[in-house]
Amino acid sequence: MKKIVAILGDYWHHENVIKESLEAAVKDLNVQVSYISYGDVENALRDNPAAVILYKENRLNPLDETVETWMEPAIMAQIVTYVEQGGGWFAWHTGMASYPSDSSYIKMLKGSFTYHPDLQEVTYKYSDGSIACSFIDEHYFVSCQTDETDVFLLSESIDGHSIAGWQHSFGRGRVCCFTPAHTQEGLSDTHFTSLLRRKLTYCIGEDV
Repeated sequence: MKKIVAILGDYWHHENVIKESLEAAVKDLNVQVSYISYGDVENALRDNPAAVILYKENRLNPLDETVETWMEPAIMAQIVTYVEQGGGWFAWHTGMASYPSDSSYIKMLKGSFTYHPDLQEVTYKYSDGSIACSFIDEHYFVSCQTDETDVFLLSESIDGHSIAGWQHSFGRGRVCCFTPAHTQEGLSDTHFTSLLRRKLTYCIGEDV
């Protein structure tokens, strides 16, 4: 059984709803998920889990005058080393938001969140144009180094088009970035959780 570590939830996103979505996605996989806080990341990485799931933005108190962040340079360096040495990293929704664009973490992801409009219907399509799922969501617009990664998911809404999922090898490890979903409707959508499952298997090195 492979071990996965998950850091879920932030000011804008409730951990319980995300956890329910993740549990639905992994129920048929031979994995054990441990849920930890951001302060336990360094210790968790020392145990070399098969993959780490991050659904948490860098800001701890985004509405305060003085904003604090949690992913310090030393933690970033440890994350990058963990993946280079064979770990899997799954940056989910806010797992790519508010991290410094010039940081080693974002350079590893090869992309990051830039902005999103108000909640609306978002359609997610595979790179061949077929529809993966559609629901009310935050339509994430991102920057992505498309020439250095494999884009597998696209998004569209009344506000335009963007990239919604990409993956690549990094050293001996694997990185997957995945922009949906924000709402309970999206997180519980069975087409979405099926896609989530497939992308998690990529991160742990078991493609399906």
